[in-house]
Amino acid sequence: MNQPTDLASPPTRVAAPSTGSRERPGPAALLQRYAMILVLAGLVVLATVLYPGFVSPENLRDLLLQNTAVGIVALGMTFVIISGGFDLSVGATYALGATVAAGVAISTGSPSLGLAAALGAGLVCGVLNGLLVARIGINPFVATLGSASVISGVAYLYSGSAPFIVSDPQFKVLARSSVAGVPTPILVLALTFVAGGVLLALTRYGRNIYAIGGNHEAGWLSGLRVNDLTASVYVLTGALAAFAGTIDASRLGVGQADVGANVALDAIAIVIVGGTSLRGGEGAVWRTVVGLLIFATLTNLFYSLNLSQNWQLIAKGTIVLLAVGLDSWSRRRS
Repeated sequence: MNQPTDLASPPTRVAAPSTGSRERPGPAALLQRYAMILVLAGLVVLATVLYPGFVSPENLRDLLLQNTAVGIVALGMTFVIISGGFDLSVGATYALGATVAAGVAISTGSPSLGLAAALGAGLVCGVLNGLLVARIGINPFVATLGSASVISGVAYLYSGSAPFIVSDPQFKVLARSSVAGVPTPILVLALTFVAGGVLLALTRYGRNIYAIGGNHEAGWLSGLRVNDLTASVYVLTGALAAFAGTIDASRLGVGQADVGANVALDAIAIVIVGGTSLRGGEGAVWRTVVGLLIFATLTNLFYSLNLSQNWQLIAKGTIVLLAVGLDSWSRRRS
């Protein structure tokens, strides 16, 4: 079998799932494709009726700020799921990134070094997952569940099970500054999603990710470097999770190992609700944006109505089940 010379070489016999068909889709196909946009629009209308202050600039800014970190994690999860994988370790990597960023900033007096160290830690976590899944061949669910425990333990050992409290005001610049009146985290979120969307939809690398997710074996037969491509999405996701943890630490001025408990499940839920298939090979970054806005709107609405956390969990879980059920039903009919 001929091996390609670079990671992003185009597939020769495996067609990546197209983002738009040459044939004009029918009403049913359009409804299925854009159903979650309609759901988001309905939620926005409902939220505006129940909570008139929902559309105020201040509330919308807070809504995005509160969901910046999990949105960045969800972007990485989009790549993993489209490739046919799964990553349960992002919550632990998120916590490790927050802890390392704060700890290094305190020990060196440089928030920039803290950020660099956190990204390095995230890359190491991603490489670990990539080796376990792509090279050793462990099931992604089992591999990342195990690595999550290891990464979490490392975070607790590094911090001594105590929070790192950073007094340097420069450490909080990343999360609390603004550019032209727009909070920096929101700009970072937007730029990250744009970059991710371009990488996934408009590059050979992105098309190859779709190809291996759609048919792993056919990817091998076409000459794709499937192991390298598979490992790369875990490395990318690890870096993004650690970066998101750094934003959280910057916002609070504290880095601790017990944050991010729900990050993995929230990120997976956002990706699924947006319409990316758990079976791999289908999805898009814009879908993750829609999923993020749906969850952000729900959370904001629940808090504004003073509904308990228990009802929030029930509602989010129900939406995830409905989204997965819809995906399974549509695949059986196709």
